[in-house]
Amino acid sequence: MITSYLLLFGSAFLAATFIPFYSEVILFGLLREGGDPFTLVLIATLGNTLGAVVNWLLGTYLLYFQDRRWFYFSKAQIEKAQRWYQHYGVWSLLLAWLPVGGDALTLIAGIMKVRLWLFILLVGSGKAARYIVVVYLAAQSI
Repeated sequence: MITSYLLLFGSAFLAATFIPFYSEVILFGLLREGGDPFTLVLIATLGNTLGAVVNWLLGTYLLYFQDRRWFYFSKAQIEKAQRWYQHYGVWSLLLAWLPVGGDALTLIAGIMKVRLWLFILLVGSGKAARYIVVVYLAAQSI
């Protein structure tokens, strides 16, 4: 079962990056084999959230290039966007689980300097909810 847990963690981690991967399929399969739903949701959520942290780190790293001539946005534009995002846009991280656009949200959160603890709380909550729905749907089909 350890191998199955590692497979789920790895697939969930990769699915949160820009590498196309579908951890829900593996989660569904492990549920069908009788895996403990709570443990599987915990592992999948942890892997997927940590993968999103990689995107957040990449976003923060991009800011190191903001003083370069080729960088598209001015420092003032970035600071204005960061203030707006911290006030209104941070809640969009609850949608980071979306298959289209979710990865971009996590990258943007890094650029917008969302505090890591808040990022993990919001992204982790949304991703956990998605996996709970998968467990529910799997239980309906068994």
